[in-house]
Amino acid sequence: MKKLGKFLALGLAGTMVASAVGCGGNTASNEPATDSAETTESTAEASTAEAAEESSDATEAESTEEATETTENTGSGAPLVIGESEFSEKFSPFFANSAYDINVEQMTSLPLLKVDRMGEIIMNGIEGETKEYDGNSYEYKGPANCEVTENEDGTVDYAFELRDDLTFSDGEPITIDDVIFSMYVLADPSYDGPSSFNALPINGMEAYRSGSDTLFNLLVKAGEDNTDFTYFTEDQQKKFWETDFPAAKEQFINDIADYCTANGAVSSDEDVAKDPIANAMANWGYGKAEGGVLTAPSGATFDVKGGQAPTVDDFWNEIIAAYDGDVMAAADAEKAGDGILDMLSDDYKNSIETGDSATSITGIEKTGDYSMVVHMDKLDATAIYSLPVEIAPLHYYGDKAEYDYDNNKFGFSKGDLSTVRAKTTEPLGAGPYVFQKYENKIVYFTANDSYYLGAPIIKDVQMKVTQQADAEPAVVQGTIDVAEPSANKSTLEQIAGDNSNGELIGDKIATSLVDNNGYGYIGMNSENVKVGDDPSSDESKALRKAIATVLAVHRDVVIDSYYGDAANVINYPISNTSWAAPQASDPDYKVAFSVDADGNDIYTDGMSEDEKYDAALQAALGFFEKAGYTVEDGKLTAAPAGAKLSYEAMIPADGSGDHPSFGILTAAKEDLAKIGFDLIINDLSDSSVLWSATEGGTAEIWCAAWGSSIDPDMYQIYHSEGGSAYMYRINQKELDDLVVEARSTTDQSVRKAIYKEALDYIVDYAVEIPVYQRQQCSIYSVERVDVDNSEMLQDQTTYFHFFASTSAHDGIEKLMTK
Repeated sequence: MKKLGKFLALGLAGTMVASAVGCGGNTASNEPATDSAETTESTAEASTAEAAEESSDATEAESTEEATETTENTGSGAPLVIGESEFSEKFSPFFANSAYDINVEQMTSLPLLKVDRMGEIIMNGIEGETKEYDGNSYEYKGPANCEVTENEDGTVDYAFELRDDLTFSDGEPITIDDVIFSMYVLADPSYDGPSSFNALPINGMEAYRSGSDTLFNLLVKAGEDNTDFTYFTEDQQKKFWETDFPAAKEQFINDIADYCTANGAVSSDEDVAKDPIANAMANWGYGKAEGGVLTAPSGATFDVKGGQAPTVDDFWNEIIAAYDGDVMAAADAEKAGDGILDMLSDDYKNSIETGDSATSITGIEKTGDYSMVVHMDKLDATAIYSLPVEIAPLHYYGDKAEYDYDNNKFGFSKGDLSTVRAKTTEPLGAGPYVFQKYENKIVYFTANDSYYLGAPIIKDVQMKVTQQADAEPAVVQGTIDVAEPSANKSTLEQIAGDNSNGELIGDKIATSLVDNNGYGYIGMNSENVKVGDDPSSDESKALRKAIATVLAVHRDVVIDSYYGDAANVINYPISNTSWAAPQASDPDYKVAFSVDADGNDIYTDGMSEDEKYDAALQAALGFFEKAGYTVEDGKLTAAPAGAKLSYEAMIPADGSGDHPSFGILTAAKEDLAKIGFDLIINDLSDSSVLWSATEGGTAEIWCAAWGSSIDPDMYQIYHSEGGSAYMYRINQKELDDLVVEARSTTDQSVRKAIYKEALDYIVDYAVEIPVYQRQQCSIYSVERVDVDNSEMLQDQTTYFHFFASTSAHDGIEKLMTK
């Protein structure tokens, strides 16, 4: 069975990631991610997924001649086995969403442009560029060149020139038509994958996508009693409401029941039942559905129904309630696997014209067999990371008979991506490897001998689902060769202990540590943690700052205890890997939540930890008073209207406290109790409950991690119209304007100043407590991988390490086996 959707993804919902280059996605990996060190499932930031984890899509490549020469050093011939986490089988360049699916997809595909070790775009891929890093020179090559022209009228042109000697792994030549086809798939009105390519300000994009809606949306909007059959027939309406939609809901519930049975879920779990969606799962979803009625699991009863069997619609309506009555949002709520829409036929995903709609996108202009220009209405600094789509084969994912550029035909019928969706589980492209099959939780690849940079050294690769706790022992035992375990204190100690020299690089394991492109945080929903009706009021901010101040003071000790040297505490909601991240040496740098309600510093040099805790608690009292709480004898006795004396913090710590931020919550709970405030800790064994609560708008406080991208664009997370804006619900024009302004220039120094202002705004709004920047750990079997001679292991960076480079297409093939 495929993995379930958001409700039951067991952490995979937190792994979403939109690839930064080559997926046509937004420049950020903008799904909430449970850090891979935060759950036993090792969810990579994927997310969304975030991110991934969050995969950087392109990286360094050497010349064809050099790569070809190295193929003489062929290794043992045994397959290279890579430990991975659970796949969702969405291996398509258009629909891969979880970090693990993206790793698979990008083994087989090729992005239009690549990046170097610092995450900078290689604009001259055909000729190649030589760049310095850490005292060494590296040559980078790619499939195309790009020239950007900023016009006097504010428009921008991106001219792409493609190599003329590229082929897909099946031998078919690559032309610019394949690139145009790929762009039109991502721009299609019915496209519902993770890419935000269609949000780019390309000339004619809005006109092309307007005047249409999906059949599913039209049917839901019309309702069961509709009598207007302008856009669909009466038979279609009847079939949907009487047969297809009920069957999809029933299948969804049965998948939940199967999942809960397989994973030992317990319907009496009070913690889980606090969330409305989880409550439906716990009380109803553990039973099987048949004929529209649920049957309780063996030995259980449906308490919420007084022992009477609930119906499928009872269960579904409770889910809908968590989405504020938005059926379409609930039906589309799948991040790591199958949601309701995936259980319906593709016909319901297809779009139907309901008004005026252009037949082509005027800003996508073909200028030759191997060249094109993309015209944009305005400058968007993030566009250079979103435009270089994965080059998908038109002849495989589309229909060559349906492609006629001059007559506005682009490889499929507009609004109908059924041919593209049909290939979701079996990818094909021009990457270094060829997908063979997915069987028994193992993905099998063989080398692409026609890869344009030369056939990979390692001829066979397997990606094998491996539990996080088993990854390091499996490398030692020789059952897998490469893995990416969580870089926490105990893991690093275990690795060092397995090497005879007691170091991270020894006779059994070689370890690489690079800063992860993401960060851990504690979040708050401003609409749920507020005073009165205005989450932006000074009183509401003061309430959140009171809680944040006590949480923040415990970060240093807890993170050091959990990670040791494998993570650092951060003070701004941005990954330290970004060029936009404020540095401690900056004159206006400030430790997060280190001033009191009057703006004075809370801490002084030389304070002991206990003195800091006491000072933080006193500062919190000041914030509570400012928020309107009644304080008597140093304790809270009453809360103002709209606020409470207790709030719940959700943390996906496997029900056992296994999470980097768990110690922060427990210490803060103890401190806040001293002043009459109750921080309720909800330790979740199933992290999907958290994602359901955050998206449904019921979460108050939670612990998670964001996956970042190469460009620090904040639109997706913090702008009111961003896809993850529901997390914090800031929705303030001042912040929106800053985010948009930072997109309107390519001057990095100007952008950094604007982002600093935006970061200060977010911290002042007090909906996100930055916690840690961890390191990402890759480990290699010294007995199987030639760590001394492999170029892939030299100068690894955030954007150029093993798992990032698998998605960058030039990683595994540069490893050498013994």
